[in-house]
Amino acid sequence: MINHLEAGIRPLVEGFIANGKPCPSTQNIADRRAGYIGSTVLAGSSPSMAEEFVDELDGITIKVYKPSTDTLLPITVYFHGGCFISGGFETHDAQLRSLAHQSNTLVVCIQYRLAPEHVYPAAHDDVYQAVLSIKAQGQKYGGNTEQIAFVGDSAGGQLALATTLRLKQHQSWLPQQQVLIYPMLDPHGASESYQQNGTDYIITAGMLLSGFEMYIPDGMDIKRHPELDILSADFSKLPTTTIITAEFDPLRDEGEQLYRSLLAHGVDAYCERYLGVIHGFYQLSGVSLTAQRCISSIARQLMK
Repeated sequence: MINHLEAGIRPLVEGFIANGKPCPSTQNIADRRAGYIGSTVLAGSSPSMAEEFVDELDGITIKVYKPSTDTLLPITVYFHGGCFISGGFETHDAQLRSLAHQSNTLVVCIQYRLAPEHVYPAAHDDVYQAVLSIKAQGQKYGGNTEQIAFVGDSAGGQLALATTLRLKQHQSWLPQQQVLIYPMLDPHGASESYQQNGTDYIITAGMLLSGFEMYIPDGMDIKRHPELDILSADFSKLPTTTIITAEFDPLRDEGEQLYRSLLAHGVDAYCERYLGVIHGFYQLSGVSLTAQRCISSIARQLMK
């Protein structure tokens, strides 16, 4: 299937296979985090912002990307990926700037606590508290708190969806829409795409599942925690949801399963599978035209 990969991504996968398909789950946490940061050389260039700064809201660190001097910009809350154990502003800067620039929205990225130092529900609690604080205080950054959208990739897609479900249960508002980029939803990796795409495409099944293993406390019954057994949740009354999946991604099938479940619950849902690409392709704009098209597509969606 290597010949079916996009031209810019194929050499990365060929190099991974030639190197013996090393699974990052065998590395220590520091090396995994450093490797993720090192991969940002593949993200390409990004536009300058009118303002870009780190702040703290009610104990949670955020980074604000303001693309213009316009006031009352719609707010895009971004939930970064990294298997619950890595990632942050540095790993996502290029995509966040591009998304802010192309959508002309105020992008606010949340830095949540990471595993294994902090286990569930640390990340879920952090992003939920940050979202409440952004809703209450976002106007001070020039944002319109009546126009909030969520975007999340991988583990961040899971956190975005879980936050929306918490808001439905505890608050009187929801984001206007959410965009989930190859969301990491199934802690068991039970889908067929885990078997098909779990070894050869850089982001391996072992890497993804090890993230869940480090984030979920030992002995916890996942089925008693709907934020973790999230594919079994009640999705009724959720906002418009766009799901992006990748052809050669272990997570492809669970994202598309979520899409079907959302439709069954009456949600206005959309799903687009990008062909020829792997998990993480969204962060490869320096080598992938598909990644560039994906960012532009999400930006257009946020402008609706």
